[in-house]
Amino acid sequence: MKLFTLTFRLLAGSAVVFASNTSSGCLCTSDDPCWPSASTFAQLQSQVSQPLIYPHPTAYACYPVSNPSGNCTEVEENYMNGNWRSSMPGSMDTPYFETFIFANGTGTCSQGSVPVIGVDARSPADIQAAVNFAVKYNLKLVVKNTGHDYLGRSTARGSFVVWTHNMKNITYSPAFVPLGAPANETDDAVTLSAGVEWQEAYGTVNQYGRMMVGGISAGGSIGAAGGWLAGGGHSILSPNYGLGVDNAIEMTVVLSTGDHVTANEHQFSDLFWALRGGGGATYGIVTSVTYHTYPSLPVQMYSCQANFTNATAMEESVAELMHSQIQFTDDGWGGYGAMSNSSLYFILVGPNMSAEAANAGTRAWTEYAQSLEQYGVSSEAGIVGYPSWYDWYMSLPSFFSAGASDGLNIMFTSRLLSRDTLENKYKNVTKMLLDCGASFNMIAGGKVNQVDPDSAGLNPAWRNAIVEAVCGFSWEDGTSHEDLQVQIKQLKSWINAMHDLTPSDGAYFNEVCGQTCRAFFVG
Repeated sequence: MKLFTLTFRLLAGSAVVFASNTSSGCLCTSDDPCWPSASTFAQLQSQVSQPLIYPHPTAYACYPVSNPSGNCTEVEENYMNGNWRSSMPGSMDTPYFETFIFANGTGTCSQGSVPVIGVDARSPADIQAAVNFAVKYNLKLVVKNTGHDYLGRSTARGSFVVWTHNMKNITYSPAFVPLGAPANETDDAVTLSAGVEWQEAYGTVNQYGRMMVGGISAGGSIGAAGGWLAGGGHSILSPNYGLGVDNAIEMTVVLSTGDHVTANEHQFSDLFWALRGGGGATYGIVTSVTYHTYPSLPVQMYSCQANFTNATAMEESVAELMHSQIQFTDDGWGGYGAMSNSSLYFILVGPNMSAEAANAGTRAWTEYAQSLEQYGVSSEAGIVGYPSWYDWYMSLPSFFSAGASDGLNIMFTSRLLSRDTLENKYKNVTKMLLDCGASFNMIAGGKVNQVDPDSAGLNPAWRNAIVEAVCGFSWEDGTSHEDLQVQIKQLKSWINAMHDLTPSDGAYFNEVCGQTCRAFFVG
């Protein structure tokens, strides 16, 4: 009943957005005669706090090649820098969502799929003005925070954008009371405005001796109050503290009606339910999120690197590691790993774990890895302690920077792997992982599995998951359409096979599936 009520309320509130004033029945884009004139946009300008923005694709300043139109040097120096990209309204983390170009270096630079105009929002009032304007003129509206969106939802051809990146307020509250809650319902919490990035959030709560569940990327440029949370939000701390959706206490949201509301367990509870895992830029524009915080704790990190010359030994090792994930998560470890056709690397992070417990919990795997030397396998493993989670985060191992995908044309898909799968199908899963050189995120199990599957709009498969497996590929500008289609076909084949092998395990909303979006919600 909750889902039906929610759907009815949101559709009723959004009807004016979809009431078309175009002959085609579609939303108005910049190529349509219904697009507002400059004088009409000037009316919007008088209602917002900042000048309207006119985004361009990232490399715009470097065209035409014979006579660059701007500071091309800045573009060249920062093209792979995720923090720089997130600070540009027309720049996406994954460039092919800006414009899909196969020719390289000699053409002109057109607008591509980058929005043509928008609002640099600094407050909920700015967003309300933008939404009301978009509704009035039936504009195609997109929302961009940092552009870390592997489904391309931060941009659209001919669209009008609300750019929330500069909404940077952070408020720490040791006794936060949700709106509408009893006075004694308090939480140690932090409220993050829509543009706050995770590194900014971590640094702030650390000043108060706290830590929190959040995303990790090279440079920390993932948005803390955007699509990460809307898709579920996994973290290396999730086995101990739950997913992002389990840690959100309250959100403020601008609806399609222009109303600015507060959603939590006490009011607009159906909206609060949907926003936690039901997808970004769908039910409204989130202006702030309030999260639980936790006492800062020391952590232990275990890392292991193994190099193989024997394919059989590698397959057996990966199978052993996949089967070991159940014990690792039960012991309180979270982690990340990656493999190629001849190497395997992973890290485990355990908060509030003693060095003795860390050694005891990983000894069996270390001894197993050492036993492979007879097959020509070289391995290196060790444990390092950090005085706090934030200290670990600020000294992120090369694993993260080496795996950074900012500025790369990259396409990937994911599959959640349940406890049952890792107990009974781990050998079959191993063959699939090796087939695509997958990475794997040990970001479920534990606390994630202890939460009621109906508590949020998240795919309930998360409540049985232990590991997320990710498979993908990247390509250079100039790659032919034919070559790209071959790789896409291979990726789709992999996810279809994974779906057949694990039909109930589901996928992560923020990391695209190659079969149907049904996997995001029901497997």
